[in-house]
Amino acid sequence: MTPPTSQDAGTRVIAVIPARGGSKGVPGKNLKTVGGASLIARAVRSALAARLIDEVFVSTDDDGIAAAATAAGAGVIDRPAELSGDTASSEAALLHALDALDETGERAAPGILVFIQATSPFIDPADLDGAIARVLDGESDVVFSAKPTHAFLWRVGDDGASGINHDASFRLRRQDSEPQFQETGAFYVMRADGFREAGFRFFGRVGIAVVPELTAMEIDSADDLRLARAIAATVAAPERIDVDAVVTDFDGVHTDDRVHVGADGSEFVTASRSDGMGVELLRKAGVPLLIISKETNPVVRVRAQKLKVEVRQSVDNKGAVLAQWAADHGVDLSRIAYLGNDVNDLGCLALVGWPIAVADAHPDVLAVARVVLTAKGGHGAVRELADRVLAPVVLAAQSATTQEESWSPSARTR
Repeated sequence: MTPPTSQDAGTRVIAVIPARGGSKGVPGKNLKTVGGASLIARAVRSALAARLIDEVFVSTDDDGIAAAATAAGAGVIDRPAELSGDTASSEAALLHALDALDETGERAAPGILVFIQATSPFIDPADLDGAIARVLDGESDVVFSAKPTHAFLWRVGDDGASGINHDASFRLRRQDSEPQFQETGAFYVMRADGFREAGFRFFGRVGIAVVPELTAMEIDSADDLRLARAIAATVAAPERIDVDAVVTDFDGVHTDDRVHVGADGSEFVTASRSDGMGVELLRKAGVPLLIISKETNPVVRVRAQKLKVEVRQSVDNKGAVLAQWAADHGVDLSRIAYLGNDVNDLGCLALVGWPIAVADAHPDVLAVARVVLTAKGGHGAVRELADRVLAPVVLAAQSATTQEESWSPSARTR
């Protein structure tokens, strides 16, 4: 049965993401990036992508978070200082948000409140919709995200350690034991009136939305942040790369980052016909393209001429060149995809809305990429990027076997 929409139920559904500026464990945590996007932006995007959520708001005391939330598409609720300290509860911030929305008088009071925490970077919008539908249907008053666990828990007392959720004298096999469920902290869906009355997130009939282990992590420490960045490309579902322009590095992107040197000092590189087709498709679709390269070798110019792509060579400060090119072409940096592979691309990757890495990029590049492609440099990465920019539905594997061609300044034009 298709879950009801909030309109079908005559009930407004809002999401509130509390995100204060202060954080002791990871300073500035809500603005830290995972997969090329800040934690607050990731939370807003997940909420906006949920079919049953009508509006998304971020409650914050921080100007930087407010700006990031607005840019991601959320409304902002200014949180007072007395609700922004270390001891302030999430419930207090949520109640304040509800009161603030009531005071505007511009919207109907919400029937369903979705409490989302930005510290969970991998929230699946489908999980949000499933939980909301259960509250809309009246199955539960509250539904929260949790992951199954078979962990054996212990406590340490004066007489030593003792089991909490198991008999220490008998060890059940995993397959013979019933799972318990651990809160992920990602989201809590609740009836707004019940929450106001209880003043706490748990009341009435409580249900669990079981989410996959891989998406269940919560960032509370620097180690959690490093782990999230490391697995972001694996966890993130393929998505269309929604941009207005594409800019790339050359070596290690259009090539496999190797160079063949002749006895006379001439240099040859290996490129992919598949990448050439990807560039052609982008050009025909009217997508502005630019290649920026640190190299002075004419092979870059010759390949760019073959592809009919604008090129900038001998560039030390790629970021400055990219920013000027974007301004000259009237393209917002947030609407540009930059495809890179090495540390000299980090400046450009930090400027654009879609930092993209080839599969074999340097670890520092992989850490900041919003998308890591499945293809390596010189092996269809540019074609994969083109397909994902142009296609409304992304296919999981774009980097099929490609034909390769060698290029030098004197190579015959094919």
